[in-house]
Amino acid sequence: MVILYITLNTDEEARRVSRALLEKRLAVCTNWFPITCAYRWKGDIVEEPETVLVVKTLPELYDAVTEEVKQHISYTNFIAQIEVPRINNEFANWLEEELCGEGSNSSGN
Repeated sequence: MVILYITLNTDEEARRVSRALLEKRLAVCTNWFPITCAYRWKGDIVEEPETVLVVKTLPELYDAVTEEVKQHISYTNFIAQIEVPRINNEFANWLEEELCGEGSNSSGN
């Protein structure tokens, strides 16, 4: 299992991306929450609201998740894969069943 940390502009974007990932079995669970982002842009320091989408998925689905995100947003955003060395067995079993089990399609089609 890995966690993908994805930055988006709004909760609505997170909701749309989350729904698509779940429908295509590219994620087993998602969470999103508002944050404040500060960054350097063209010589200035900018602060603005952002939304983080946390995606629980399998490492081999990273590219498919990235492509799906690009279908919903047009700007440059941050998508990071965070390795998860241990999770509880019940969650691991659910993840494997949903994303790799019978009836699932890891290609996202």
